Amino acid sequence: MAEKHKHKDSSNEAEPDARPASERELRAQRRLATLGPHGEMELPSVTIDGYSLELRDGDGDGFIGDAASRTAFRKMLDAWRVLFTDMAGKDPFGSKPTVDIGKSRLDELLEEGGPAAQAIRAAQEDYALQLADVVPRFLKEKSWKGVERVIVGGGFQQSEVGQGAIRRAAALLKAAKVPVELRTLRHHADEGGLVGWVHLAPTALLQSYDAILAVDIGGTNVRCGIVLTHLHKTPDMSRAEVVKRDKWGHAGDTPTRDALIEGIAGMLEKLLEHAEKKGIRVAPFIGVACPGLICEDGSIAGGAQNLPGNWESTRFRLSHDLYERLPLISGGRTQVCLHNDAVVQGLSELPFTQDVKRWAVLTVGTGLGNASYTNRSPQ
Repeated sequence: MAEKHKHKDSSNEAEPDARPASERELRAQRRLATLGPHGEMELPSVTIDGYSLELRDGDGDGFIGDAASRTAFRKMLDAWRVLFTDMAGKDPFGSKPTVDIGKSRLDELLEEGGPAAQAIRAAQEDYALQLADVVPRFLKEKSWKGVERVIVGGGFQQSEVGQGAIRRAAALLKAAKVPVELRTLRHHADEGGLVGWVHLAPTALLQSYDAILAVDIGGTNVRCGIVLTHLHKTPDMSRAEVVKRDKWGHAGDTPTRDALIEGIAGMLEKLLEHAEKKGIRVAPFIGVACPGLICEDGSIAGGAQNLPGNWESTRFRLSHDLYERLPLISGGRTQVCLHNDAVVQGLSELPFTQDVKRWAVLTVGTGLGNASYTNRSPQ
């Protein structure tokens, strides 16, 4: 069974202090009581078996997941673009660099046909071959043994180009008799990492409120949203939905770590104002999904290198920094919890995976996020 990650820092250890706690210390203790638990692995209806597996490729120079990332697809497309340009003497994509051609534009070019569409289809096939190779390698890992379904999330599948590549990979896996089903995330890529938090928030807390606030931090974008649970209509929260969200493409602004947290706090305050105007009762709970290994004390042990500044310091607590910038929610102290972004995005599928025992998620982004799960039998 997977264990929570623990971050130890001997430099911070001190002998017990027998002096009475000061008022400031008591306030700090009360504050800490509202933070966490972080990185929970055992939930009432599902066990998170593992996440953020970093499997080395054959040469040991990189990770196999990198071959099936959004970045990898762009490199494949760029290589085919060069080949078609050399053959025709004219660039089928025009003057814009491949990395700057958006998903919508690629979908348009695919539909229009011609050399650009041929290059896209060739890149789709290359990507499908890589994904069909990566999935069986994950299936050999202990935390993925017996996985029956793999759900592909992330922004790549939010386009016809991405959907087509994933469908082709599913066909390749079936032809190779790999006993796994490949599906795409049913929620929008900007919302899966928010909706998943309804399955991590304490059910007893949700009973008295309509919604929670959720945050999904990535290396390029930050998404914040109000998630309606619909708990009383559907106890499995299969109808949970994002009713208001905001998105910040922070990579273009190159903020510092503190500026990014300040910006997130500002986004959340605006969402709270919207909820109040609409009469939405928001629970004093904020779920924050981010890359990396989330320790039970709220620190990040690794995998957050794409975020600005040092997020992996043992002295940095994102939950603390965010908590201190926020107002009271519903008149009470706010519980701020952290978990891995792939884990949370995968949990948005929980109500729809009850027909299988073991399942997993791959999130296609700058890298390839991953998480695996085992559904627990009802008590």
